[in-house]
Amino acid sequence: MRRMATHVITGAGSGIGAAVARRLLERGDELVLHARDAGRAKELAARFPGARTLVGDLNDPDRLSWAFSHQTLPERVDSLLHIAGVVDLGPVGELTPKAWRHQLNVNLVAPAELTRHFLPQLRVARGHVVFVNSGAGLNASPSWAAYAASKHGLKALADSLRQEEHGNGIRVTSVYPGRTATPMQAKVHQQEGKEYDEARWIDPESVATALLMTLDLPRDAEVNDLTVRPGH
Repeated sequence: MRRMATHVITGAGSGIGAAVARRLLERGDELVLHARDAGRAKELAARFPGARTLVGDLNDPDRLSWAFSHQTLPERVDSLLHIAGVVDLGPVGELTPKAWRHQLNVNLVAPAELTRHFLPQLRVARGHVVFVNSGAGLNASPSWAAYAASKHGLKALADSLRQEEHGNGIRVTSVYPGRTATPMQAKVHQQEGKEYDEARWIDPESVATALLMTLDLPRDAEVNDLTVRPGH
């Protein structure tokens, strides 16, 4: 019989994160859903009955440790799923330090800090850390400098962590989805001045299927890097 696993998930409010959270909840796993504030935590708890919540602002990684010290953290973590992300497009000549910091904080520094916090629990469980990266984590395009830099950094974080924790039995996977039909994608199209047609892009459920495959792979194998592209 399969043992119930505990997953800590960021970004469960929409898109890929919501699809992954729903699928894991449906199969009877325990969820700890990260929320940026108490109001958001209440929404997530209502949307995913039985899930626990963990509050902390990813845009302020320096205060995550303080925030978590006032909450009950799970004793066991089988997987830490970094799915939250922000994007703010602009050419290098126009991007402000605030835009750079926001994307670097949420997309890179906060995942590193969350990982640091949960490593003891992950080591005990011989768990799995999954970073939902982006095609921009492999190639940078005009107007994507800050976002791509944060995602290139996330690849470096995953690659280093994988080698550091291999001896502790922790698996580390980077997933690189192409454009996916999420609220973030709608915002990107708005910033690009393009019409948004969600039918052209990957269904979040398809990315969730790929991500769950990496979690469910037998212990004799590990997916390091997984690229998911639109099929049409």
